Amino acid sequence: MWKWEVSEPRGVVVIVHGAGEHHERYRWLAEKWNEHGFDVIMGDLPGQGKTRGRRGHIQSFQQYLDSVEDWLTEARLKQLPVLLLGHSMGGLIAIRTVMERDNSQIHGLILSSPCLDLSHPLPKVKKAASKVLQHVAPTFSVNSGIRSDRATRNQEVIEAYLTDPLKVSKVSARWYQELEKTMRLTRRYPEKFPNIPLLVLQAGEDHLVDKHATQEWFNHLILTQKSYKEWEGLYHELFNEPERDDVFRHAIGFVNLMFP
Repeated sequence: MWKWEVSEPRGVVVIVHGAGEHHERYRWLAEKWNEHGFDVIMGDLPGQGKTRGRRGHIQSFQQYLDSVEDWLTEARLKQLPVLLLGHSMGGLIAIRTVMERDNSQIHGLILSSPCLDLSHPLPKVKKAASKVLQHVAPTFSVNSGIRSDRATRNQEVIEAYLTDPLKVSKVSARWYQELEKTMRLTRRYPEKFPNIPLLVLQAGEDHLVDKHATQEWFNHLILTQKSYKEWEGLYHELFNEPERDDVFRHAIGFVNLMFP
């Protein structure tokens, strides 16, 4: 767990990274929240970044929720408003966290291109094979297919990702099945989402997740305060795009309405 802190914070942002990456990729975003008076807490998800265990593998999606719960527990100690921000798979994890764990002290949720379905699902034959493998060889791994040049148009970020020693480029059969099951479960029961202020930021040119699945899920939510913004022409990693300052301004604008 890592912290970016300011002298007189007005809130705490807990950031959950996506698949194949780690918390250091969000340093720019952490510093932006600091500029606006928010402490930031982040960590690496199981099987990713600097965590122990087999890379790209989990036994259960609940392991991700356990990690986020630890970060939220630390955030609550500050007795300040807590915001949960998740990108891509981290967005899916954030959704499941507020649905399955104690959400009484989570004051807002921000999702960046949340992974509610894949833009290019596995072919039926490979999907069937993964169902078998998760039982007989759960750690059997294949390339994730995540390409940095399909995630962002920011050339500097692309080059840094290619040489990043902490990136995870292979995922296990069990990991895929757990992701698939969780996405399906989340899409099926939008009515179980708690009444928490929600901002969804969705890439308009998303080559990794299905933006239509996100839009449909959002439309079925019955919340007191919710907002959806699609960024035309921007790729999946909105907070890495050349226009990321605009994206952040939109996010902080939403938060400032809650905490003036």
